[in-house]
Amino acid sequence: MLQTLFWISAFGSVYSYFLYPLLLMCVPAKRTLKTESNPQQPSVSLIVTAHNEAHRIREKIENTLAIDYPGIELIVASDCSSDATDDIVKEYADKGILLSRTEERLGKENAQKQAIAKASGDILVFSDVATHIPSDAIGVLVGYFNNPKVGALSSEDVFVSRDGGVVGEGAYVKYEMWLRKLESLRGGLVGLSGSFFAARRSLCQKWDIHSPSDFNTALNCASEGYVAVTAPDVKGHYHDVADPSKEYQRKLRTVIRGLTALARHPEVLNPFSHGMFAFQVFSHKVMRWLVPWFLLVLFISSVMLLPRGGIYTLAFLAQLVFYGVVIAAHFSPAFRTKGVAKIPYFFVQVNYAIAHATLQFLSGRRMTVWSPSQR
Repeated sequence: MLQTLFWISAFGSVYSYFLYPLLLMCVPAKRTLKTESNPQQPSVSLIVTAHNEAHRIREKIENTLAIDYPGIELIVASDCSSDATDDIVKEYADKGILLSRTEERLGKENAQKQAIAKASGDILVFSDVATHIPSDAIGVLVGYFNNPKVGALSSEDVFVSRDGGVVGEGAYVKYEMWLRKLESLRGGLVGLSGSFFAARRSLCQKWDIHSPSDFNTALNCASEGYVAVTAPDVKGHYHDVADPSKEYQRKLRTVIRGLTALARHPEVLNPFSHGMFAFQVFSHKVMRWLVPWFLLVLFISSVMLLPRGGIYTLAFLAQLVFYGVVIAAHFSPAFRTKGVAKIPYFFVQVNYAIAHATLQFLSGRRMTVWSPSQR
């Protein structure tokens, strides 16, 4: 029994991060990510969600006005802001900037839903205030929708440090972008970049305000016979979190909202109705959320199997070294910046947040109302 637990937990620990991508690579790609030429340019509405963003909403509006795309419509979806956000938006009314204000704070998705009802574009683009959109990004983005099978599109995230340099979680970010491309070429993305993504207007009519819009949009695509794809040439630039201690709370919020979405839409795991997409959701989301529990069982079973020696002893020693590096990195910021410590420390931090978020979710915590991360 212990041996079985050991091998199941060992498999579960590596499946989502390593075996799943290998399986995807074995599945023939159904499509390419290249855009198709079409002289007609669809109308575009850009919906920017905001809550108490008076300190940076002006910069976001100016960024949008600089976008090089004919007739783009900007709607600021204010989630019942209590500061000067709405007043600043109204200053730009003569430039065609529209304000969509909710009178009750029910969360980001509710604000987006109200703005969708006011939008006139064929393609709806969603963005956060903190995300800087390059002037040519929308023109590149709409080209993907010339493919009639593409229902939604995700940008690629680019983190920018306080001094203007590009930063991020390094290897992890590169890994996620690579995985997105693999998924795009097969069953489609299981989640979009929540800070900058786009979808056909027809796919935004079923808008679940209790589920993350990036996941809900991907689900709508799969349900209606479309795919959600990544666009490596469409970048969304935003600063790293101003207070690093807030990053952990962001991770908690992301996982709790993801678990909520899956609980509300269990049909997404049905392979008979959602095919390859269901397999990808299970592998990318469910199995990844189970990793911290697999790791815990793996460590406990390794300890209990030590008397048997062999591979079980090697597994135990490998885990001791791995977690030893993480503990050293936790107490030594200087060591944490070393290449040998960066990935293990980030990996454990992420999985600790997943475990914490799962326990909070099971205890009944939900996070519909959000406060934007200060960047």
